[in-house]
Amino acid sequence: MKNFLSLCAIIFMLLQYTETEARQVRVLSENITFNGKINSTQRKSVILQNESSKAKEYVLKFMRGNIGSSQDIKVCIGDQCYDPRKDLAKIKLNLEPGEIFTDLYIEFDLGITETKGTFDLHFSNPDNLRDVFLIESVYEVFSPSGSESEVDHESISLGSVYPNPSYRTAQIDYKIKDPNANIKLVINSFIGNFIDEYTLSPEQNTLLINVNDYNPGVYFYTLIVDSKNIVTKKLVVKK
Repeated sequence: MKNFLSLCAIIFMLLQYTETEARQVRVLSENITFNGKINSTQRKSVILQNESSKAKEYVLKFMRGNIGSSQDIKVCIGDQCYDPRKDLAKIKLNLEPGEIFTDLYIEFDLGITETKGTFDLHFSNPDNLRDVFLIESVYEVFSPSGSESEVDHESISLGSVYPNPSYRTAQIDYKIKDPNANIKLVINSFIGNFIDEYTLSPEQNTLLINVNDYNPGVYFYTLIVDSKNIVTKKLVVKK
């Protein structure tokens, strides 16, 4: 019995040691939160600590969660940024013994629709598959207050769509101040799928949108000036 208890104690100590060895990096920045307006981009720092006495390398193994089609995410190491949906093998972290690593960032484009969700980044050590750590993120996207008012940009003044809800034709009044600017209006579905694109002419003051073929529901139209998103507003279509 004494030998059996001694063996159990040794096994327990080995399990504790193995578990400690497997958890060698601590994420000091827990629950990275992105909370902002439609069409905004946020960049958050992630701080890691290598609690082991050895130099470690970690590779992004996979990303899990719900990212909308109009949203974009980048993982940046210093000034070098990567798309975690395409560049998994390129996202590598090298941590010195005891190092507190502060050059890791997550850059998140919140997209064009009001929504909320989560995503996780899973890193692992190629030399020890049990040596892993997880970065957890949450986000919430909301419309800016006063989003229904007129937009007064240096290149264009743009009113809100009317009628809203629209049944057959939606109308938007505008006045272009800079005739050399490349100005477009892009319409996306509620989940971010492309629907229509219109180039605004300085020779006109009104854009007519035929919504007769649109399915009933919520759409978003985005004003783009010289390839830059200026504002996104909501259009409701009813039958």
